[in-house]
Amino acid sequence: MRIAVFSTKPYDQRFLEAACAGTGHRLIFFEARLSVETCELVADADAVCAFVNDDVSADVLAALGARGIRLVVLRSAGFNNVDLEAARRLGITIARVPAYSPHAVAEYTLALILTLNRMTHRAYNRVREGNFALEGLLGFDLAGKTAGVVGTGKIGEVMCRILIGLGCRVIAFDPQPNPTCLGMGVTYVPVEDLFSASDIITLHCPLTPATRHLVNEAALRRMKRGVMLINTSRGAVIDTQAVLRGLKDGVIGYLGLDVYEEEADLFFEDLSARFIDDDVFARLLTFPNVLMTGHQAFFTREALTNIAETTIANVTAFERTGRAACEVSIEKIAR
Repeated sequence: MRIAVFSTKPYDQRFLEAACAGTGHRLIFFEARLSVETCELVADADAVCAFVNDDVSADVLAALGARGIRLVVLRSAGFNNVDLEAARRLGITIARVPAYSPHAVAEYTLALILTLNRMTHRAYNRVREGNFALEGLLGFDLAGKTAGVVGTGKIGEVMCRILIGLGCRVIAFDPQPNPTCLGMGVTYVPVEDLFSASDIITLHCPLTPATRHLVNEAALRRMKRGVMLINTSRGAVIDTQAVLRGLKDGVIGYLGLDVYEEEADLFFEDLSARFIDDDVFARLLTFPNVLMTGHQAFFTREALTNIAETTIANVTAFERTGRAACEVSIEKIAR
């Protein structure tokens, strides 16, 4: 099959070409994001490959369907950028990568926690300037602290294991408790109780109508003063304006974000020579207790290998059977 790959970076091309070798598929790479305007690039392709900030809305799907596309494969686990109802109506199969490397994201979450707590990023800059003073770098022991994990799928499960290994008391919220987490000694509580009891809160849930702005004004009012909040899931799980107010009020003592509600026009691009016209993003960067990175938690060799191999496997299965290996549908989500 001919596959039009959007939002392509050199590393995407490298790993996808390796996974595609010997399959007979042909990859056509585009730097541009998928949108109504770029749909015409699919030309004679049979399938489209999209990433997290590509537009897979009803309008885009209609344009793709009119060009004969019957398969959209996502290089991600999340699918909040896809209109599943429109896909079903148009007869377009949506496939994803449900588990590329839960360790990559969980380990990166730990990196954010440790960096914010022990301020190694600030210490690094100080030492390079000959400043060896410790004032302002005081951290706390993670052992004995209560860590709240929101979402205990594959990533959340690994996160629970890491936090337990550090000596934390781990509580969790998930509509479907994970038996492995229960076996580790994780206690499931209502999300309101998790917000009020946790010293550290880390978000690992998908973005759905139920989780959009899960962390909002009401949630912040429940949290301990000085709480550490980490988000490596999807940006819109938190209400960024509410979190800004929480930072100014001192409710949030530490904030680690690898995702951002309005990241589509920022992340995965080098904008260092340009003015970034986003006042909220700029305001977040002024806080010394905020650490922001550009959606890199997934970015390991193992994860990129698994993403590429699963993506190509989805295409191969569809070509052979008419069904992708890891399909996403409204019916499956409902179950």
